[in-house]
Amino acid sequence: MSDYSWHQHYPEGVAHEINPDEYNSILDILDEGAAKFGPSEAFVNLGKGITFQEVDKLSTQFAAYLQNETDLEKGDRIAIQMPNLLQYPVVLFGALKAGLIVVNTNPLYTPREMEHQFKDSGAKAVVVLANFASNLEEIIGNTGIKTVIVTKIGDGVGGLKGSIVNFVVKNVKKMVPAYNLPQAIPYKEALSKGGNHQYNRPEVSNNDVAFLQYTGGTTGVSKGATLTHRNICANILQAKQWFVGMETNNEVVITALPLYHIFALTVNCLLMYNVGSRNILVTNPRDMKAFIKDLAKYPFSIISGVNTLFNGLLNQPAFRALDFSVLKISIAGGMALQKSVAEEWEKVTGGPIAEGYGLSETSPILTCNPLDGKHRIGTIGIPVSSTEIKIFNEEGNEVPLGEPGEICARGPQVMQGYWERPEETANCFFGEWFRTGDIGVMNDDGYTKIVDRKKDMILVSGFNVYPNEIEDVIAGHPKVLEVAAVGVPDEKSTEAVKVFVVKKDESLTEHELEAFCHENMTGYKRPKHIEFRDDLPKSNVGKILRRMLKE
Repeated sequence: MSDYSWHQHYPEGVAHEINPDEYNSILDILDEGAAKFGPSEAFVNLGKGITFQEVDKLSTQFAAYLQNETDLEKGDRIAIQMPNLLQYPVVLFGALKAGLIVVNTNPLYTPREMEHQFKDSGAKAVVVLANFASNLEEIIGNTGIKTVIVTKIGDGVGGLKGSIVNFVVKNVKKMVPAYNLPQAIPYKEALSKGGNHQYNRPEVSNNDVAFLQYTGGTTGVSKGATLTHRNICANILQAKQWFVGMETNNEVVITALPLYHIFALTVNCLLMYNVGSRNILVTNPRDMKAFIKDLAKYPFSIISGVNTLFNGLLNQPAFRALDFSVLKISIAGGMALQKSVAEEWEKVTGGPIAEGYGLSETSPILTCNPLDGKHRIGTIGIPVSSTEIKIFNEEGNEVPLGEPGEICARGPQVMQGYWERPEETANCFFGEWFRTGDIGVMNDDGYTKIVDRKKDMILVSGFNVYPNEIEDVIAGHPKVLEVAAVGVPDEKSTEAVKVFVVKKDESLTEHELEAFCHENMTGYKRPKHIEFRDDLPKSNVGKILRRMLKE
C-alpha cells in the first residue's frame, strides 16, 4: 500500500500537508487570537466570562511579574497545578510569554507523584490551587522550587461573587486543608505587581521547548515528553485543517477534559483560541448535575471527551433532553470508544462521535476519523495532514496489511524525546518512527483499528487476548454500565481473563453475563472470573485504570 492511499478519504478541502513553520512560536498564535477576536468572549467558568483582550492583558501582566519579580529565566520550568478555571489560560499563556517551559501537573497527584514530577523536570516555580497546597508543603523542601504562587477557586471570577466562592469553598465546604508556605504569593497579588512592570517579549523560536508533558507513568516511572513550540503549532494546524465545518469566531466548545491533559491543552485551549471560539471550562465534570446545567445554559457546537464521559452523559435523562441542534463536532480520544456508546450518542444527539488517536508524545493528534460522514466506528480513522502511520513488528519491519503490530508514526507533531532520558528516548524510536506502544491493525484503505496497549495484552494458552475487545463485547449488554478486563495468573493457561463490571440494572447475574459471553466470544477469550463492583478506578480524565484493578 502506498503511504498516502488514505488521502482519498480526506474530507474535502483538507490539505495533505501543513506548513509546520507557519508560526514562529505559540506566542504568535496568542498575539493573533487577541488581535483578531479582542472583544469576544474567550473563556467562561463558574458563570463568569473573560474576553480575548482580557486574557491577553492578564497573561501579559503575569508574564511581567515572572520576568521582574522572580529569578526565573527563559527556559526555566514552571509547574501549573489546578483544574479548569479562568486562571489556567492566564497562567499558561503568561508562562509561555515569559519564555518558560510549562510542566502541566494533575491536581489530584499524591505528594509522592508531585515530588517525582517536580524533581524530574527541575521545576523552579509552581502555580497551585489552594486546595492542594498542603500536599506541596509536604514535599517542597525536596525540590528546587523557589517561586510559589497560590490561587483560590474564585480568584478568576473576582468581585463579590469570587469572594463568596472562596469563602464557601474554604469555610463551608472545608475543601482547603490548612497549609504553611511562607514564601507563597497570592495569584491576584502577582497580577497586580506584574501590572506595574514593563513586559519584554523574549526571543522564542520554533525549536524551543514549550511543554514537558508527563505521561501517565503506567509503565515504570512517569516521563516528561519534550514538546517544542513547533510540535504544538503543527498539531494546532493539523487539527484546524481536519475540523471541517468549524467557523471562525462562531463556535461554543465544551472543555470538560482538564487543560493539563494534552488533548484539552492543544485542541480545546490553543486551537479554539486560534479560531476565536467561546470556551466553556468545566471545573468538575463528575458533578453531572452541574455539568448538564452548563450544557443547557450554553448551546454548544463542539464537545470532546473520553468514552466514560460520553457514557456517563448518556445515562442522565437531563442530558438526553438537551437541544443538540447546533452540535457539529463530537470528538473522542484517550481510551477506546465503545461501539454501544458511539451508536447511542449518534441516536441521542443526531451526530456521530469521531474517534481520534494520539499520545502525550505526539502533541497529541496522529489520526482521526473524517468529520464528513466517512467515519468508521471501531477505528481511529486515518492519519491527519503531514502524518504517516505504519504497523511494525518487534524487529522494526512493516507487517502486511490486516496483521497486528505496533503502531508507529512520524510527523512534525512527534516529540523530541523524553526529558533528560536518552536511553528511554532511543527505545521508543525505530529510526525516525515513533513507537506508540499500541497494537493496531491497518486495513487496505488506511483506516487503523487499535487492538490494545501492548502492556495490557492477556496471554491465554499462547493466544493473545485484547482487553478492548472483551470490554467492547460486554459493554454491549443492555444491563452493563461499565466494564474493565485484565489478565490474572492461571496455572493451566498462563493467564485467564477477569472482568470487573458495574451494573446498569441490578437484576444482572453472573450466569446471565456468562451466557452472553458464550454467545459472543470464542472459548479462550471468555472471562473465567467475573466481579461486580459499585465503580471502577479512573484517572482524572476518566480513563479506566486497569493496572489498579490488576494490582
